[in-house]
Amino acid sequence: QVQLVESGGGLVQPGGSLRLSCAASGFTFRTYAMSWYRQAPGKERELVARISSTGGRTNYSDSVKGRFTISRDNAKNTVYLQMNSLKPEDTAVYYCNVFRLRTDYWGQGTQVTVSS
Repeated sequence: QVQLVESGGGLVQPGGSLRLSCAASGFTFRTYAMSWYRQAPGKERELVARISSTGGRTNYSDSVKGRFTISRDNAKNTVYLQMNSLKPEDTAVYYCNVFRLRTDYWGQGTQVTVSS
């Protein structure tokens, strides 16, 4: 079955960086677009970034454009989110996502906290 396992979250000071990873299994990773979402306390889950199956196309929310970079390694079945210049408002649980056969699949999430 589809499994998505995120890692790399933690506590970081404003202006710092983190790199999230999502290891995928149970489907043909190289043929699917992948996404990162986040959900802050009391807020709805929002799309942060998306990458096409080959990695040739990426999209970002306006709030992270220029600071975050999504990438993937199809040989390792892994998608990454490099987060730079982090702000307190980036604090959230970050989720990896794949939409496959009309179903959304999610990982368990990884907590990112930006605070001094």
